Amino acid sequence: MRQKNFICNFQISTKGFGLFISLVTIFFASHFALANDIPKIFPIPNEVKYSEGDFNLDETTEILIPENASDNDWFLARLLVAELANLYLVPVHIIQSDNIPSNKKFILMGSISNILVNKYCSRNQMMDELKTLGDEGYILNIVDNGAVVASTSEAGSLYGFESLRQLITKRTGKITIPKVKVIDYPLMPFRGIRLYIPGRENLTFFKRFIRDFMALYKFNKLILEVNGAMRLDKHPEINVGSVEFAREMNYSRRGRPEGPGNQYQNSSHHDAADGQILEKEEVADLVNYIRKFHIEVIPEIPSLMHSYYILNRHRELAEIKSAEWPDTYCPSNPESYKLVFDVFDEYIEVIQPKMIHLGKDEWRMPVEICPLCKGKDYRELFVQDIQKIYNYLQDKGIKVGMWGDHLLESVREKGFRDRKTSSGYEYKIPGAITPEQVIQSISKDILIFNWFWGDKNNDLALEKFGFKQVYGNFRPNISGWDKRSKWSSVLGGAPSSWAGTTEFNFGKDLLFDFLGCGNLLWSQRSLSQSEMVTTTRYLMPEVRRYLSGENLPSEDNNDIVSIDISTHFNTSNRKNILGISLNNLKSEQVGAKKFVLSDPELTTDNIAIVIGTGEDPKGNLPDKVSDIKVNKDVSSLIFLHACAREAGNEKAYRKIYNFNDTADLLGWYEVVYEDGLKITIPIRYGVNILDINVCGRDRDKWVEGKTGAPQNVYAYKADFLECSQNPNDSRAFFAYEWKNPRMGKTIKHITINGSKSFKNYSNKQIPENAILLLAINYTKKRPVPEVKFKSSEINK
Repeated sequence: MRQKNFICNFQISTKGFGLFISLVTIFFASHFALANDIPKIFPIPNEVKYSEGDFNLDETTEILIPENASDNDWFLARLLVAELANLYLVPVHIIQSDNIPSNKKFILMGSISNILVNKYCSRNQMMDELKTLGDEGYILNIVDNGAVVASTSEAGSLYGFESLRQLITKRTGKITIPKVKVIDYPLMPFRGIRLYIPGRENLTFFKRFIRDFMALYKFNKLILEVNGAMRLDKHPEINVGSVEFAREMNYSRRGRPEGPGNQYQNSSHHDAADGQILEKEEVADLVNYIRKFHIEVIPEIPSLMHSYYILNRHRELAEIKSAEWPDTYCPSNPESYKLVFDVFDEYIEVIQPKMIHLGKDEWRMPVEICPLCKGKDYRELFVQDIQKIYNYLQDKGIKVGMWGDHLLESVREKGFRDRKTSSGYEYKIPGAITPEQVIQSISKDILIFNWFWGDKNNDLALEKFGFKQVYGNFRPNISGWDKRSKWSSVLGGAPSSWAGTTEFNFGKDLLFDFLGCGNLLWSQRSLSQSEMVTTTRYLMPEVRRYLSGENLPSEDNNDIVSIDISTHFNTSNRKNILGISLNNLKSEQVGAKKFVLSDPELTTDNIAIVIGTGEDPKGNLPDKVSDIKVNKDVSSLIFLHACAREAGNEKAYRKIYNFNDTADLLGWYEVVYEDGLKITIPIRYGVNILDINVCGRDRDKWVEGKTGAPQNVYAYKADFLECSQNPNDSRAFFAYEWKNPRMGKTIKHITINGSKSFKNYSNKQIPENAILLLAINYTKKRPVPEVKFKSSEINK
């Protein structure tokens, strides 16, 4: 394996990339996130050498596979065919041959077991270099008439393909790939994401997430919490109990139940599979699909704690039988393990995992209540529980992973911890097991998921015990990563999702963490938080296009036209709006969606619409602007807006029964059609709008160790635009495109409303704020082309 170094070598001619320097922003002078018409690769590769010119890809290009092509050869070729057809409308054929053409454009991808790849590598003296890159490394070579991805393994060839697809771009009507040589390999072997199994309605989105996010950004592990969400033949009562529990929590507007006497219970995780049950065939299909992309599926099947799914219909096995919904089974009852092993067996049969994650975090059970456990050493009960399940899985050849908080007294304290409920009830819960028990009784081949990495001493303690570890609840702002990534015990990490697996939740809450961690785990080149913020905003349109599975009309070669909203402008650049002024705005077209802004130098004129939202005790701002004329059959409306102040955007898990309202509702656009039908478009902070000063906050001082990044880094559904002409005085606005669901119907007018009574997730009135609207564009209906012909030619 070659040394861990970082090389970025550019050879860029002024002829091919004359605007290169002027287009680069902030740190983008590397190679992975340049201006819109410059190709990029993310995570950042190890070595990149650009040459002058491009490889122009068109319908004459052939994707080569050998006559005896492997399943992997076909898989990669078909992925590329789909990519070119779906995104670029270019049909490219797969050609089987044992020779590389000298006079045709070609693309060749695969491992050195592919005879064509082998020939190419031997001919170009690449074989020795390839063998130094490890199982997941690759070389990507783009020359005048071809593109080649080469590796020593199927996984490496997939990662090379993912870099190739990021380099493809459409520029001046041509599909091009820059001439470049990329030599790349991962930093860490464990590059994961942890989440809940999706519900049936989200299976299609989830497959896009696997193909177009996890594989694209080179993740290779998926920790999939399953609970009782798969049809269990031996225990249908577990399925019924899981659905019943999820409905009870949602209908009663709760995120988790309380124990007797208002005791605090574990998170319930009832939104796994959206509170539904998947059939075994659906789970098997999902797992098989994931594995095609060289992603290992590690099912997380919580045991001992977070065991609502087992106990909903087996209260007789609970530690606290009087709980409304028990969360911990009794480790002293042998029947508990018969049930646990039955559940494990059915998941093992369907998923056939190499490893199972046991959970084992957050043991909050009141001690000395269960008659079978009373008087026993709870630390020893915890050890015995791990040993029983470990031995059971070991006999089946399955490895074990688990959260490690109860292995360290520095995290869970010694002995017991005192608790007191709001009603005054006092009780004790278990702390950590002793260091002696860890050393003597816990198998050191258990992979420990370390979510308590905020204190480096915890990492070192696990290493001294002899465990291998990965950083769970991983975040891009981990401190000391350059050193920690070199510790022998650290294999990698996995950021976590703790809410239902939906596009809305992932888009709103998690993409910064996922992208930032992906780069840390793959690349030798780590990014500062400010750099990662800029990168995330740059990548977001591409990420959104992939995850949504559709192109927006503005991205599909449709004409974009401005709507004249100037007669509704009600504020000038001289007016102070909640501490914000609109001076220094550009007076030119901004962004790819072609917004034309009013000239702020014309100080006698108003230049924007402002709407008050939230608490407005002084009543200084209007709460509505009505009757903005459209009178067009549009394909989409595009709003360029921002809010004056930060607003709230909590993680989706704060309100499991209503994910949408974890983002503050600042207002809404009301679209009125010719037939009187009205459709409302919510304006939500962190979803399709952010504040105008979003660039002014220090993003390098985020608190380390908490779950998830701040919620105002990007707006998933809106593109970031810098609208200030003064580089030292940022004015951030966000272009949000709404696709018309009623194409063919004329939109008469739009009304903008500010929310006045919206309460956030904690039931508090949102503070005073304002929506600032600079412009509205629309995408035109395409004209029907006039076809001219002679009557005599109709039948030809």
